Amino acid sequence: MRKPFYVVLVSLVVLSMLLAACGGAAPTTAVTQPTTPPSAGGAQPTTAPTAAPAAAEATATVKAAVPTAVPTATIAPPKSERATKIEFWHSMAGDIGGKAIPQMANDFNTSQDKCYVTPIYQGSYDDSLNKLKAGLQSNQTPAIVQVYDIGTRLLVDLGVATPVQNYIDKEKYDISDLEGNVLSYYTVDNKLYSMPFNTSTPILYYNKDMFKAAGLDPEKPPRTFDEFAADAAKLTQKDASGKTTVYGAAFAIYGWFFEQFLAVSGGMYVDNNNGRDGFATKATFNGPEGLNIFQWWQKMVNDGVMANYGRKTVDTRNAFLAGQTAMFIDSTAVLRGMMDSTKGKMDIGTAFLPRPTEDAYSKWGTIIGGGSLWIVNNRPTAEQDCAWEFIRFQSSPEEQAYWWTMSGYFPIRKSAYDTTVGKDWSAKYPQYTTAIDQLHQTPVNRVTQGALIGVFPSARATIETGIEEILSGKSTPHFPLDNAAQTVTQAIQDYNASMGLK
Repeated sequence: MRKPFYVVLVSLVVLSMLLAACGGAAPTTAVTQPTTPPSAGGAQPTTAPTAAPAAAEATATVKAAVPTAVPTATIAPPKSERATKIEFWHSMAGDIGGKAIPQMANDFNTSQDKCYVTPIYQGSYDDSLNKLKAGLQSNQTPAIVQVYDIGTRLLVDLGVATPVQNYIDKEKYDISDLEGNVLSYYTVDNKLYSMPFNTSTPILYYNKDMFKAAGLDPEKPPRTFDEFAADAAKLTQKDASGKTTVYGAAFAIYGWFFEQFLAVSGGMYVDNNNGRDGFATKATFNGPEGLNIFQWWQKMVNDGVMANYGRKTVDTRNAFLAGQTAMFIDSTAVLRGMMDSTKGKMDIGTAFLPRPTEDAYSKWGTIIGGGSLWIVNNRPTAEQDCAWEFIRFQSSPEEQAYWWTMSGYFPIRKSAYDTTVGKDWSAKYPQYTTAIDQLHQTPVNRVTQGALIGVFPSARATIETGIEEILSGKSTPHFPLDNAAQTVTQAIQDYNASMGLK
């Protein structure tokens, strides 16, 4: 049942204010930089993912499976004038939005004559949600809208979407080939509400050449927090005057990274099993797992083996590309750009996100990030049915393999790796297997499903402020972590009250 109309509008206005307050936790318009790979994954706070400079190579690779990539914003006309026309609002800029998505739309439109989809770039996820808010008021909404992962709780609570589970059940659609870890994030109350679209996880990137120079085995990257700190110390370099010229590691101050370290530590972000067994009522990330992360991070900075380049993930990547740091973490979706930017300059290694102990690998794991496709339920039934047809089509092995090679986000369908395109891509970029293996080795449980709260953008900003406090030496880890938990708890309770959640 849909929420009353005024509740929908008020809640979306509140969300817009939260997004503005935290500086925008979603990807914004892409910025093309010759030596800087794109930002991606986990609703990054910098720029939207774009295809790397070698996108033409990816297109050439997949010619046998799909048509040559369609020029920016070029969509073939409908095969039939009687086709049901629908809009697909997305937030993918650069070559992803200008080539990959139009190509997938054309593949769908030419495969049948009953439905016709037009993809429309709506700016950042923040912008898209604001336009959805306005569209709900004027009844001008798309049949499909891409929403970032942390918008899941909000859209479910608003009741503005038709769960894709309805179609899955109706058609007995087989989801056994879809990635279970990915589906679990968007499953709420045993219903898959949206279909995963752009999916990524964080991994460790490291400079193999620096590992060799420091006497470390480049094929044995650190796996635990202690090993990571020890390697960072060995990788740190100083000049004759004692000035640090190369830091062993660097993390961007990003709330998504904290969530990931918390998950691989077995910690819950909020109560009621991450809001999965009931509405979240308070933050719990300030438990021993969260405190350990803050202490570990602060100690490495205090010891001078970790650099702090601030909140922008692109700044940390640029430091790595410039040889100023030997290790960093980031989304799997930036791998293609990193590989292209460093070709002939350094040998990049990739590894699983470090865990507090070796034992943690068998118990917990990373949480997926990115976005998913939602069917808006105020559209006519025929449009919603076509939305499902497009969602089902883009989930095919061939389309997912194409999407992987063009965007850097890994496929949501396991058989995509077995296509010719998938096999060729894995052979060309073996570093991608790190993300795939990490995904497949992650057990599905309440920790790895990720938290469900309607105020995630402001929660991330609050955590980032706490990290800044401890790294600047203004406080010990306990106080900013507890203060952040109190702030987020109040925000959750305010949200629940405004939505009438009990």
